[in-house]
Amino acid sequence: MPSGTADVVICGAGITGVAVAHELACRRGIRDVVLVDERPPLSLTSDKSTECYRNWWPGPGTAMVGIMNRSIDLLEELAAETGDAFHLHPASYAYFTGTGEGAREMEAWAREIAALGAGELRIHRGEPGDPPFHPAPDPGSAGRRGADLVLAPSLLANRFPGLTPDVAAGVQVHRAGWVSAQQLGMVLLERALEAGARLVVGTVTGVEIEGGRVAAVRLSGPDQRIATRRFVNAAGPLAPQVAQRMGIELPTVQELHAKVTFEDHLGVLSRDLPLMIWNDPIAIDWTDEERDQLAEDPELAWLLDELPGGAHLRPEGGESSDRVLLLWAYHTPPTDLRLPPSFDPLYPQVVLRGLGRMIPGLAVYFERARRPWVDGGYYTKTRENRPLIGPAGPEGGFVLGAVSGYGIMISQGAAELLVDHLAGTPLPAYADAFHLERYRDPGYLAGIQRESASRGQL
Repeated sequence: MPSGTADVVICGAGITGVAVAHELACRRGIRDVVLVDERPPLSLTSDKSTECYRNWWPGPGTAMVGIMNRSIDLLEELAAETGDAFHLHPASYAYFTGTGEGAREMEAWAREIAALGAGELRIHRGEPGDPPFHPAPDPGSAGRRGADLVLAPSLLANRFPGLTPDVAAGVQVHRAGWVSAQQLGMVLLERALEAGARLVVGTVTGVEIEGGRVAAVRLSGPDQRIATRRFVNAAGPLAPQVAQRMGIELPTVQELHAKVTFEDHLGVLSRDLPLMIWNDPIAIDWTDEERDQLAEDPELAWLLDELPGGAHLRPEGGESSDRVLLLWAYHTPPTDLRLPPSFDPLYPQVVLRGLGRMIPGLAVYFERARRPWVDGGYYTKTRENRPLIGPAGPEGGFVLGAVSGYGIMISQGAAELLVDHLAGTPLPAYADAFHLERYRDPGYLAGIQRESASRGQL
C-alpha cells in the first residue's frame, strides 16, 4: 500500500512521467515523489516510438524550436553523464521533393525555420561559391548544427544512395537523429528511484480538491489515498480521462498511428542513411489487378487517390542489422481510444508501396517482402499540435500532455518546464506557448491552423 503523503504525485510512468520524476528528484532535490501507473513503466506508447528527435519545427514563433533545442541540450548532457547509455545517434533528418513547386516551398519553409533558431541554413545550388556539402556522412556530424538545402539534384544522388533520380530538392537537418527510447526511459526512472522517488502500481481514480486546491489523490483498491498538494497528469493517451477526474476538459483528440518494422534482407538501403522523408503527395502505382480490386470495394477505393506526403523511413539497429522502420500517416482521423489498438492489415503494403516513390529499389519487396511487424499507439494532440505543459485545473494541479508523436524528443525540455511551473522558478520565454490558458485567448484561437508535414511537422 502506498504511503500516506507525498510532495508530488505523478500519474503516468511513460517517458514524460519518468522525465518529470527525474527532473524533480535528481535535478531539483524534490525527492518525496510518487509515480503511479497501472502498467509497467514505458509500456503504453513510449515503447512504440520511432525514437527520433529534431529541432526542426515550424512557427508561428520560436516556441517549438526553443523547447526542442533545450530538450536536445539536456539529452546531450545526460548522454555525457551516463556514457551514452541510451545511444544518442545524431544521424540527421532529410526531407525531399520531386517538383519545382515543392523545391520553392522547401526553400521558403527552410529559411523560415532556420530563422526561428534551428541553426544556419546553407544553400547549395551547384554553383561556384556554394558552401561545401559533404557527399558522405560526416564523422564530426555530432557537433553540426543548422541545415543544408540542396537545390542541385546531382549532389543528392551522391549523398543518399537509392534516392529516386527525379528528386528536385532536399534539406538535411543536422540537429536530429534517434535514441534508444526504452533505454532512455529506464535511465531516467532508475536515477529517479535511486534519488528517492517511488513507483506505485495502481490507477488514479480521483483527485480530492479542498478550498480550490489539490489535497489528495485516490488510487484503485481499498483505502488507498496519498495526501499531496501537487499532482501532475502525465498519463499520455489517458490524460484526458485523468483530467476529467480533476474537473477539467483537455482540448485534445486521439489519432492512431502505426509503424512497420521491415527486414531489408536484400540490402536495398544503406545503413548510414538518416531519417528520410518524402514531402510530396503520393499516388501509389498499383497493378491493374490491384486497382480493379480496390475500385470494387467502397471502403478501400480511396487508396486509389493521391495520398498526403510525409512517408518516411530510417535504419534500425547497428551495421549488422537489416531492420528498417517505415511510417506514413496517410489516414489518421480523430478516433476513440481503444486499448490495445488494432491496425489495418493493408498498412504495411501501402506504406512500402508509397516509399517506393522515394526509394525505387524497394519495388523488389512489393511481392517478396518477409512478414513485417506492425505496432504503434495513439497520438494525443491539440488542434495546432503543440503540447500542454503547466498548471491545469485546481491550484496544485499540472498537466504535461498532448505530446503527439514527439514525446521522446521533447521529454527533457517539457519536464524541466513543468517543474519550473511547479516549483515557482523563472519560466523560459516559450512557456506561455504551451500553457493551457492559451485557449482562453480569442486571438490565439482565431490564429490556430494545423501545420502540414511538408512544413517540418510530422
